Amino acid sequence: MNQWEVVIGIETHAQLATVSKIFSGAATAFGAEPNTQACAVDLALPGVLPVLNRKAVDCAIRFGLAIGAEVAQKSVFARKNYFYPDLPKGYQISQMDLPVVVGGHITLQIGQGDKAYEKVVRLTRAHLEEDAGKSLHEDFHGKSGIDLNRAGTPLLEIVSEPDMRSSDEAVAYAKALHALVRWIGICDGNMQEGSFRCDANVSVRPMGQAEFGTRREIKNLNSFRFLKEAIDYEVQWQINEIEEGRKILQATVLFDPDSGETRMMRSKEDAHDYRYFPDPDLLPLVISADWIARVKGELPELPGQMRERFISDLDLSAYDATTLTASQEMADYFESTVAVAGKANAKPCANWVMVDLAARLNKEGRELADSPVSAAQLAGLIQRIADNTISNNIAKKVFEALWNGEGATADEIIEKQGLKQITDSGAIEALVDEVLAANAGNVAEFRAGKEKAFNALVGQVMKAAKGKANPQQVNDLLRKKLAG
Repeated sequence: MNQWEVVIGIETHAQLATVSKIFSGAATAFGAEPNTQACAVDLALPGVLPVLNRKAVDCAIRFGLAIGAEVAQKSVFARKNYFYPDLPKGYQISQMDLPVVVGGHITLQIGQGDKAYEKVVRLTRAHLEEDAGKSLHEDFHGKSGIDLNRAGTPLLEIVSEPDMRSSDEAVAYAKALHALVRWIGICDGNMQEGSFRCDANVSVRPMGQAEFGTRREIKNLNSFRFLKEAIDYEVQWQINEIEEGRKILQATVLFDPDSGETRMMRSKEDAHDYRYFPDPDLLPLVISADWIARVKGELPELPGQMRERFISDLDLSAYDATTLTASQEMADYFESTVAVAGKANAKPCANWVMVDLAARLNKEGRELADSPVSAAQLAGLIQRIADNTISNNIAKKVFEALWNGEGATADEIIEKQGLKQITDSGAIEALVDEVLAANAGNVAEFRAGKEKAFNALVGQVMKAAKGKANPQQVNDLLRKKLAG
C-alpha cells in the first residue's frame, strides 16, 4: 500500500479596509440593500473610466512589507475575461504577469510540546483586484437574483506556494494570515461577511515523488473549521480514487458543510482557463521608494517580531508566544497584564490569559473586548498568587467573583470573602496532626508504598482548612511527618 503525501496551496481573498471601491467612489459598507452601492464605473457602462483607490495600494504595500516580500515599483492591471451572472461586464480587473507584491513568507508554529515544529510557508504573490457581485438564490422561487453591491470592492488576492503538507498546517497558515491582515489594519477579517475567504488547492502524491499530483481547487471556504474538514475529506477522496485505479481530473469543487463532502462544480481542461488582456483604461501602477518608506514607518510591531520579543524578554515558549500573538487584542491584553503584574509573572499571566480567560470568553461567546475582567484586575489576582496570599484553587474562586462583578479588585474580594491563604506553619501543622490521627488507614497504606494514599491525606488537610492552607506547606509537612 502506498504512503501518500498531501500537497496544499492556498489562495486567499482579503477585502481591503477602504470606505470606497477600488476604481470608483461607491461605498463598500456591508449590509446595504441590494444594488444600492453599485455605480456606473463598477458596471463598466459606456463612457466611464476607472480611477485607482490610493488607500488600496497603501494596504497592498503594508502587506508586502509585513511578509518580507518585494513591493514592485511597477505593476500592471489586466482584464480577466469570463462571464458569470454576477459579473455582467464580462471581465474582472485584476493583475497577472506583474503583481504589486512578489514573494515573501509566513512562519508558523505547528503543535505544542514534543511534537511542536516550525514551518515556513512561502508566498508566490499578492495582487490587487476587484470583487464580482453576488448571486442570490433565496426567495426567488427557482430563479436567481443578482446583487452588484460587492462589484468593485477592493481585494488583495494572496497566493501561497504549495508548501503545506496537512490540513493542520493549512489551518495554521490561514489563521496566521488572518491575524496578520487584521494586525496591520488592511482587512477586518470577517469571514461570515466574506471579507476573508480561502480557496485550497489540494493534491496527493506517493511519498518521495517529486512530481505533483493533479490538484483540485476547493472554493470559498469561509471558516477555519470548514477549511480543515474540506481538505481532510478531499485528501481521503483523492487517495481512494487513485487506489481504485481512477485518475484525478483537475477541477473546481465546493464543500458542503452539511454533508462534510466536496462536490465538483466545474472541470478545468488546463491551467489557463481564463484569458487576460492589459486593461486599456488603467496606467501601470508606479510605487516610489518614498511611498514605500512612508508606509513602512507607519507599520506596527508585527506578530513575528512580538513573538520573538516574548520569547527572549519574557522567557515564554514558542507555543505560548505564538498563541498570545494570534490577535492584536490578545497581545495587547497580555502585555497590559504583564505591565501591572511584573515580568517575573509573565508565565502565569500567559497561562491565565490563554486558558482561564479564553475558556470563559469562549463559553459565553464573548470577545476579549467585552471581558468583564480587565487586564489590571487579572494582574492583581496573579500578584496575590505570586505572594502566596491565595492558592491557585482559591484564585479560581476570586476570578469567578471578579467576572460576576462582586468586587472591583482581587484584594477586595479576598478580604470580603475571607479567602486569604493560611501560611502560618503552626496552624497548618495542627491541621496535619489532626488528619494523621484520624486517618490511620491512609497512613498505613502510604507507608506500604501506595502514593494515592498521600493525595487522600492532602485532600483531607485542605478540606479541614476550607481550601485556604498553602498547598506546598501542606505537602512538605505531611511528607516530613510520614517519614518520621
